[in-house]
Amino acid sequence: MADYGSVITAMVTPFDAEGRLDAQRAGALARRLVEAGSDGIVVAGTTGESPTLTEDERAALLAAVLDAVGDQVFVWMGTGTNDTATSVRLTRAAEQQGAHGVMVVAPYYNKPPQAGMLAHFRAVAEATSLPVMIYNVPGRTASNLEPATLARLVEQAPNVVAVKEASGNLDQVGEVRRLLPRPFRVYSGDDSLLLPILAVGGDGVVSVASHLVARELRQLVDAFRAGRVEEAAAIHLRLLPLFKGLFWTANPIPVKTALRWVGFDAGGFRPPLVEMPDELAQRLRQVLRELELVPA
Repeated sequence: MADYGSVITAMVTPFDAEGRLDAQRAGALARRLVEAGSDGIVVAGTTGESPTLTEDERAALLAAVLDAVGDQVFVWMGTGTNDTATSVRLTRAAEQQGAHGVMVVAPYYNKPPQAGMLAHFRAVAEATSLPVMIYNVPGRTASNLEPATLARLVEQAPNVVAVKEASGNLDQVGEVRRLLPRPFRVYSGDDSLLLPILAVGGDGVVSVASHLVARELRQLVDAFRAGRVEEAAAIHLRLLPLFKGLFWTANPIPVKTALRWVGFDAGGFRPPLVEMPDELAQRLRQVLRELELVPA
């Protein structure tokens, strides 16, 4: 079984003071994440503000991360859009640029039926020899990839090897695992559901919180796999306020804000994202204090 990782960070994209891509800072962040315990990285996902990145910026970002950590961890490139032709083009470019795999989000806004999603993902998968991770996040896309559709996709496109499940529906996650036994990988798309998804046969997490607590997430996964369920639950409960706080407003606003506080400034946000309101920022900082991530 290929080692795609268990604690995979959906990496934020650093920008400089003028809002330009800071590729050098991206490489530094990737190294920081790996040193802290991430064993996979997603570049140019929605946490990386992918809708605002140009194709040249995507290429520069991927190059920086591959140069920094590409020989240490599996690097996934976000290539999904709501246009099949564009997704195919971005996927081919990612393969040419050396990505280890691609993550493809369900088409957003246009709400395709199941047959449309099946055709979309199959076209992308057939355009590459890379491993493909599907990203199902109905709360952002307004469309849900059903387990039976995913199973048909994997049958038709064997390089679809994983799903990032962010439906928030444990019954659905369990049905995915029932229909698609290992080696197919099932990742939680929500930090707060990592432990429950492990319990129904999941393989890990594509995480936002791992920017701050990758080592603890690794301990949670390792404890669960070793049968130390109470230990895993204790870690989960300790981190739960952070998992929730990082989504008090639109991702990646909270996590980029928190990164500044812990000593890594990844810059600001591209419109339409804006700075975190002061009241929420103060509440989030208190959560980090309680976890001893920032001084009291």
